[in-house]
Amino acid sequence: MNNPSRRRFLAVTCATAAAVSAGPTLARAGGSRTLKMRNLHTGERLSTAYWAGGSYNSSGLKRFNRLLRDHRANEVTRMDPKLFDIVYKLKQKLNFNGEVEIISGYRSAKTNAKLRAAGRGVARRSYHTRGMALDIRMPGVSMSRLRQAAINLKMGGVGYYPKSGFVHVDTGPVRRW
Repeated sequence: MNNPSRRRFLAVTCATAAAVSAGPTLARAGGSRTLKMRNLHTGERLSTAYWAGGSYNSSGLKRFNRLLRDHRANEVTRMDPKLFDIVYKLKQKLNFNGEVEIISGYRSAKTNAKLRAAGRGVARRSYHTRGMALDIRMPGVSMSRLRQAAINLKMGGVGYYPKSGFVHVDTGPVRRW
């Protein structure tokens, strides 16, 4: 009854079926993942690989950290690389090849406090202050479509700000508002 060949066949068949049904994943080694972004506050643009050869590309990540700095304080922090995975997956899901526009990346605690005091609807313990959040838009993609795609990823928090023209994504717990 317990035929080792049969068990192996079943195990391989199940593993293959699971891999095929999962579709393309970010965990796959090799290849590169490139993002094109533009910081709307500074006008700076960057198109570079943040992932290459099966791991995060430290040079690309450093360049994105600089682009996403707190432009008010000119302060750079290490952004969570998983943010770039979220944006990359969104681009794939939405078949978007353009430049992702950045409304807000990193915010220093001081900048966050100033924006909060000015009544801009800024959270006291914002994920932006930890390098774990981006406020983005993709020209030509509706805010509602971008929001829904981000929610469907289930990779973190998603905030919807259609009047301000952006969607917030973060690498915190899965939630939405």
